[in-house]
Amino acid sequence: MVLAKNNKAPVFVVGCPRSGTTLLYHMLLSAGDFAVYRAESNVFNLLVPRFRGMRSAADRRELLEIWLRSKLFRVSGLDAGEITARIMNECRCGGDFLRIVMEEVAHKQGVRRWADCTPDHLLYMEEIKRQIPDALFLHIIRDGRDVALSYIQQGWSYPLPWDRGERLAVAGLYWEWAIGEGRDQGQHLGTDYHEVRFEELIAKPGETLARLGLFIGHDLDYDRIQQAGIGSVSEPNSSFGGESEGAFNPVARWKTKMSPQQIAALEEVIGDALQELGYGFGSATRAGMSLRAARLRTTYLTMFEAKHRMKATPLGRLVHLGPMQLEPDTAG
Repeated sequence: MVLAKNNKAPVFVVGCPRSGTTLLYHMLLSAGDFAVYRAESNVFNLLVPRFRGMRSAADRRELLEIWLRSKLFRVSGLDAGEITARIMNECRCGGDFLRIVMEEVAHKQGVRRWADCTPDHLLYMEEIKRQIPDALFLHIIRDGRDVALSYIQQGWSYPLPWDRGERLAVAGLYWEWAIGEGRDQGQHLGTDYHEVRFEELIAKPGETLARLGLFIGHDLDYDRIQQAGIGSVSEPNSSFGGESEGAFNPVARWKTKMSPQQIAALEEVIGDALQELGYGFGSATRAGMSLRAARLRTTYLTMFEAKHRMKATPLGRLVHLGPMQLEPDTAG
């Protein structure tokens, strides 16, 4: 295999949540020579807005007080004193922080490179590229109907109070908005950005991984990946835990898990995005956009964009730290 890319460059696996980011990331880790870090770093979507970009020593001290109590530090295997010294002395932005931490993890494990799997970093690719110039991006895309269904199963769809019956539509609209934002940014990243379909990864894993291996400059041998079987490679990260191993099939679940009425209602809202991405329709007919669909699109696409932009303002200090899984503060 001819590996064309810089085979030490960090790889960012991004995508709308529930699109297969964890599976693809664990496949990279299972291929070998990547630092094994079993957590989402949440640097650009959470730490950067919460700690004012880490620009000042005071911001970095505040960051470390929180980060050292989090799962994000616990799974790193790093020494608190050593990493604290490096962060305080060398870090001036989110990219510095992530690079320092992951290079230390890679060095401790004796491997050459690292990858990041924070789905929401999809929305920050241009910022990441400015701060980590050699970064490569793998954007995994999945059928929005399966993503919306998985969101509902996880309890992640949050419609406004008067739209409680529109959880599928709201989840589908977030999928459309996130993918659109990511693809727009990807156009500015040139050959350092690559898209892969979840459905292709499942149907033709060997062929798909070989193609991705050429992009990132790494041997992604499927047999070796299966033998290592890190995380969701051997234990699927499914929202549908009741499925037996033989019945497990994460592709096109919407065809059997949604009613015809639910399919039609969802496709009315996100049908254009599905069509643009080459996904077929499940409903028999497609009427013009209803007032319901138009209202939902106007309301939620605008809301998602506004909430994202607010993170770049002082209101970003209010971001929820739940994903960090903090231990209680026992100081004092």
